[in-house]
Amino acid sequence: MSGDVVVVGSGVIGLTTAVVLAESGRRVRLWTRDAAEETTSAVAGALWWPYRIEPAERVGGWATATLRVYRELAERPEETGVRLVAGVLADQAVTRLGPWSAEVEGLRAAEPDELPPGHREGVRARLPLIDMPAHLNWLRRRFESAGGTVEVRDVRSLAQAAAAGRVVVNCTGLGARELVPDAGVQPVRGQLVLVENPGIDEWFVLAKDRSAESTYFFPQPGRLVLGGTAEDGDRRTEPDPATAEAIVARCARFRPEIAKARILGHRVGLRPARAAGVRIEAERLPGGGAVVHNYGHGGAGVTVAWGCAEAASALVEQS
Repeated sequence: MSGDVVVVGSGVIGLTTAVVLAESGRRVRLWTRDAAEETTSAVAGALWWPYRIEPAERVGGWATATLRVYRELAERPEETGVRLVAGVLADQAVTRLGPWSAEVEGLRAAEPDELPPGHREGVRARLPLIDMPAHLNWLRRRFESAGGTVEVRDVRSLAQAAAAGRVVVNCTGLGARELVPDAGVQPVRGQLVLVENPGIDEWFVLAKDRSAESTYFFPQPGRLVLGGTAEDGDRRTEPDPATAEAIVARCARFRPEIAKARILGHRVGLRPARAAGVRIEAERLPGGGAVVHNYGHGGAGVTVAWGCAEAASALVEQS
């Protein structure tokens, strides 16, 4: 066979998993249909926070393992795209967070004067905020420096990949719905608006669990990212003008200067959610060969990427 491991998918989950495997000494080929900058990961607002992801009993470990990596990467933000930025999550009590919150240095209940008018509780923290285009490029460079190779391929089946490597790692996100196939994988549409930053240096999130609408803004290099939506089962990839207008209006209620900020662009991504939660599991293919699945991360792929990569890598070692 021409390679030890074939990783399929080049979003943040695929690239991070490929890095972990390559740096463990394996020969790794990463197969991708789309360039990293064309994946859903590239669209993400990318604040580290366990959001709409299951199973709860495993997410905390994956998330905190990833947090530890991001803290190190934030020491080189220009290179890695990772920064530690302060902000407030409104309408969220510290007491309702999971055990993972104890690993977040400096996380505390927000003071009344740190909250928007009319909001009585919230969480203040300094969290990793990732510039995804920069981070994905950095991941690819790190992977290639470890000896990995990236190949553009339209993968029709896992058996196709298994013919080229002893183990296949399936990081195809939404593509797993047809490739596995797994009917439990469904898109959750997210729409964002990019505007010129009018001087905002902290992130803000209004927490609304399982709502189709959310309100947040993230200061990224050269832009302010406004969000957002979480529309279950919606496959539209074109920005909706009415939705964009509503996003700007919601954000401007908290920072009025956003209403006059010049719009730089619009982004839509389809988060790869899975009804049963993240799948990290090994199985044998009918025609021979082994596959390790690592998909179903919804909107929290950035938050658990390194923890899930380590878990998938451990299964590769056992396969």
